[in-house]
Amino acid sequence: MPFRPLDRADAEQAVALVRPAIEQALGDPAVSGLGVLHLVILDPTARPGERAFDAAVLHEASIGDRTRWDVDYAAYARGKARSAWRHGMDTRRLAALEPHRLANDDSPLAGGICFDGIVVAASGAMPQWDEAFALMVAGVLRALVRGRVEAR
Repeated sequence: MPFRPLDRADAEQAVALVRPAIEQALGDPAVSGLGVLHLVILDPTARPGERAFDAAVLHEASIGDRTRWDVDYAAYARGKARSAWRHGMDTRRLAALEPHRLANDDSPLAGGICFDGIVVAASGAMPQWDEAFALMVAGVLRALVRGRVEAR
């Protein structure tokens, strides 16, 4: 049986699995003042320079009431995802430890993660929570694919 790489259905499933925990956490003003979040998940087989960023986006999802947005959280999440993808590292780490690598269009904001090559970014919550929510999604994505690999 051929291996099925991580795809949009996996991304949608991962978001669905973590959504209840994220929704509960977003109810706490210390996590998100507006109770909103936007997620961007990239295709881990896409490589910068080989594929355009927009073509690398597997899935995007908003959690919470988008009418409450005071800024374009989707644009922030996409910027974080682009930077994590381009540099192969979390945006928090990039800004803190390797700021000399930042280009004009890179996001220095925490919340874009690169977890074993899986890039997920979140925006709308406090920076540490954006990062935590992105890690939750990435962890579930890795588990979904590991399950397929082990089933073979």
